[in-house]
Amino acid sequence: MKTPKAFFKPLAIGAPAPMMEPPVRLERMIHFVPPHVDKMRAKVPDIAKKVDVVLGNLEDAIPADKKIEARQGFIEMARDVDFGETGLWTRINCLNSPWVLDDLLEIVAGVGDKLDVVMLPKVEGPWDIHYLDQLLAQLEARNGVTKPIMIHAILETAEGVKNVEAIATASPRMHGMSLGPADLAASRGMKTTRVGGGHPDYVVLADAGADADAPRPAYQQDLWHYTVAKMVDACEAAGIKAFYGPFGDFSDAAACEAQFRNAFLMGCHGAWSLHPNQIDIAKKVFSPDVGEVAFAKKILDAMPDGTGAVMIDGKMQDDATWKQAKVIVDLARLIAVKDPELAKAYDL
Repeated sequence: MKTPKAFFKPLAIGAPAPMMEPPVRLERMIHFVPPHVDKMRAKVPDIAKKVDVVLGNLEDAIPADKKIEARQGFIEMARDVDFGETGLWTRINCLNSPWVLDDLLEIVAGVGDKLDVVMLPKVEGPWDIHYLDQLLAQLEARNGVTKPIMIHAILETAEGVKNVEAIATASPRMHGMSLGPADLAASRGMKTTRVGGGHPDYVVLADAGADADAPRPAYQQDLWHYTVAKMVDACEAAGIKAFYGPFGDFSDAAACEAQFRNAFLMGCHGAWSLHPNQIDIAKKVFSPDVGEVAFAKKILDAMPDGTGAVMIDGKMQDDATWKQAKVIVDLARLIAVKDPELAKAYDL
């Protein structure tokens, strides 16, 4: 473990100094693009205006014989598109793959300061972050990169979940973490082929009535509640962001919205959008309700310094609810900068 004095020192001579605080950015949806597909890459200039993050995907869902094309397509896309305030990320191949080293060597050299975040799959422990941290510093120094490239870890193995707190604090480059439910299900030996969401067999039964043979109501539970809660706690304690990952059933918008909303209420900052129809779902869910913002603003106005207690609309408010209100209003202000329509609705 690094000493506090050494934690924020560059890991290579000539690399930019690590950030003391992660950048404050709106990241309600991380939209995945397969950069080896020309027609998908051509849509990126328009997509970038609608989403908070564009991610060029190099790992899962990219065939083995298209990995090099995907890498080259991402570099071309990053160079050619003006992303404005929209974040630019890439998900590289996992550390035990034959492609990952060239992913990093070529992308950092090719796009440098335009790249905001590297998403690292299948993170098992802090040692994975330490390796990438050191390598990024060396590549930044070699290529004259002036701002640190952040690291986002995907939590998708049982060992990674076990080590989640150590991963969260492994480096000042840590941006956040996403839940990877499909790989995590396989790693745990879970008996499901679904990518996120619930399962009709994961239920609790209501108590039996007087007629023991009568049908009993069953209530479907959330397979991912424990893991999301553990991830959120680790991330928030470390001052980084937690995200829900993919929802694989593109045809079930209602279930996708429900899963995203659970994650939002539990503290996640955003989710992945794998299909265009999930962009608006993520935008809707991870933007606070207009009425909730209005009530939160009432609390802040009534308690400017966050101390004491007041009654608002028949409900007692104190310093704890002031903190909750500030979370809501701070997010609304961040959204208002990018979204004029919501800015008007929030009266900000």
